[in-house]
Amino acid sequence: MKRQVRLNRTSSLHQFRRFEICIRVIIVSFISFCSCTQLWAEQPADWFQWRGPEANGISREKNLPETWSTKGENVLWAKEEYASRSTPITLNGRLYIVTRYKPESQQEGEQLVCLNADTGEEIWSHHHNVFLSDAPAERVGWSSPIADPKTGYIYWLGLGCQFVCLNGETGETVWEHAMSEEYGMLSTYGGRTNFPIVFDDLVIISGVMTQWGENAVPAHRFVAFDKKTGGAVWFSGTRPRPEDTTYSTPFLTTFNGQAAMVFGAGDGFMYAMQPRTGRIIWKYDCSNRGINTPPLVVDGSVYCGHREQNSYDTRVLGAIFALNGNLKGEIKEDQIKWKIPSHSVEGSQPMFVNGRLYVIEDGGNFVVIDPENGNIIFEKKIGRRPGSMVYGDGKIYACEQTGNFWIFEPTEDGVKEIKRIRTSNGEEILASPIISGGKIFLATTKKLYCIGSKDAVVDSDPIPAPQAETQRGDNDEVAHIQIAPVEAMLAPGQSTPYQVRAYNSRGQFIRVVEAEFSTDAGTINANGVYAAPAEAQHSVAMITAKFGELSSTARVRVLPDLPWSFDFSDKKVPVTWIGAAYRHQPKEMDGESMLVKIATIPKGTRSQSWMGWTTLHDYTIEAEVYSTANESNGRRADMGLINQRYTLDLMDKDQLQIRSWTPRLELRFAKSQPFEWSANQWYHLKFQAENQDGKVTLRGKAWRKGEPEPEQWTVEATDETPNATGSPGLFGNSSTAEFYIDNVKVYRN
Repeated sequence: MKRQVRLNRTSSLHQFRRFEICIRVIIVSFISFCSCTQLWAEQPADWFQWRGPEANGISREKNLPETWSTKGENVLWAKEEYASRSTPITLNGRLYIVTRYKPESQQEGEQLVCLNADTGEEIWSHHHNVFLSDAPAERVGWSSPIADPKTGYIYWLGLGCQFVCLNGETGETVWEHAMSEEYGMLSTYGGRTNFPIVFDDLVIISGVMTQWGENAVPAHRFVAFDKKTGGAVWFSGTRPRPEDTTYSTPFLTTFNGQAAMVFGAGDGFMYAMQPRTGRIIWKYDCSNRGINTPPLVVDGSVYCGHREQNSYDTRVLGAIFALNGNLKGEIKEDQIKWKIPSHSVEGSQPMFVNGRLYVIEDGGNFVVIDPENGNIIFEKKIGRRPGSMVYGDGKIYACEQTGNFWIFEPTEDGVKEIKRIRTSNGEEILASPIISGGKIFLATTKKLYCIGSKDAVVDSDPIPAPQAETQRGDNDEVAHIQIAPVEAMLAPGQSTPYQVRAYNSRGQFIRVVEAEFSTDAGTINANGVYAAPAEAQHSVAMITAKFGELSSTARVRVLPDLPWSFDFSDKKVPVTWIGAAYRHQPKEMDGESMLVKIATIPKGTRSQSWMGWTTLHDYTIEAEVYSTANESNGRRADMGLINQRYTLDLMDKDQLQIRSWTPRLELRFAKSQPFEWSANQWYHLKFQAENQDGKVTLRGKAWRKGEPEPEQWTVEATDETPNATGSPGLFGNSSTAEFYIDNVKVYRN
């Protein structure tokens, strides 16, 4: 079943109603979190996340192949159309993989494909456009999907930060969030999008986000959604202003019987966090840059690495280290178990087999380490930029970017090479292999391979029971309360219920409690039913729940229906705007209040911001803009508007451009028109989107302020693969010069 893009004609009012129903479903269907959590799939054949059923790259299966060839030996099927950099997953005899959709065409986007794992035949695909992203098409599939064995749902964060929950059987959308428009998640040129994880009734996703209010400053943040409804349950962050985006997949484990998820963050720290509450258990300062290596936890010991400067000595690049995960608070350098400096690990998860730690460094150096003391037992060069290894049937399967695939056997002295397979010329391996149902699946930049013997008997040892979380027992003392939903967007006068959940010090759910509610805007009754202010204006509300000495706060953005108008006369950045407050400041010019896009924010001079509902369509946005001139070279800023997930950009190179996906201007969709303009002069920008007959027509114009508006549009183009909805917003690049914004209006066509 192919998913087609459809014109969304749903009104904002209907969207409000759907949101209210969603919140009620969260509360009505909430099931108390169990005290002992099952973290792994029940069927060993299900490789339901990219690192397997135990999240450590280990398979318990037997009768796996010891050789194969791209020419056909032990290749059960191979599909060129599903080439990818994404690591696939499997569930219930189906394989799921993220690939480019119609690559090198005007319809290009990204898709999640469901295949019959035995035959490679497509069952369904779900595709959507990539929009408002700087990531190139080659990086589609940076993040792999994850399957939830209990519901059969598939979760996927795309290149453009669309977070989607799909029915694994049919491919139908269950719920989705536009993480950029709603949470300010960044989609950078690096393409680093994170892997979701499922825990209890939550699906947790993270990324560097610039949101609103206290979360306007960028930080690597985590959002836990109800896995069935998509409602936001908790929101937690690390240190603000990180140096990097990151893709260190959290590892679910237990420390001293306490459930925890361990991850490397964009701020250079390793963290352990309670997965039900988002509360930090401990942190360790590794580096001054982001940590991209997925950690591994074995019997309470955390193994990881990085390739950046070390915090304890910035002159040293890279390290492999081990620490005791049973500690609390901030772990100091002298508290870690061991560290091997000057060994750079980037992206490849360590693997622990039979008392040995196996690590492949970024440069392809394969090392075997004694996990007790950090002594290196064995080293071997096997290429560059390797993926994560997998282990099964007594063999280690490893691959690296230039196309080499190795099969090793662990030995007393290190490893013995059984076979080295070379893929075809130019065939790169950017994903990790997986093992499922007696087969090895491998995605390359040219094919998706299913490797195995036709006569092999599928057999597997049982998966060992995970280290159990301590039973809650009589530990009913409430240490933390959590109001849900933690983030919401409502219409003026709209009502919606809230719920307060209580947890003990270990982050275990105790019960739903009757709390005392209060709010600074609107009203909330004793039962937790909140009503937003009836006035039709952009505003925010804080809803506080108190239970004894404990409190918890939820945040609400209240957004009226169109039209909107912002003249900044209150000398503030609109608080409801996503991604704006950190990069913009109120300022006066000639006695008028306006915003300035400042040039002094590190890594924030080129940015996007959004104003509200992601379901809006067929509207016009306009604003007045003014660029200064760079004192040294006379260059101007790039200034623009966002409409329905397209950008209208008044460019320094004297062009007015409409685009959607920046790296695919020539192929996917863009239209540019010469337009001469000057610094230190106000201009009026106007941008319209019109949906019709399954297409969208974008029209933009610019003219000098004070002159009559031109009758004709300056630039106009029709996208036959449309973004049918999207939040209005602003785009700007003040790297070369600051610019000013005033009199923003949004209204229906």
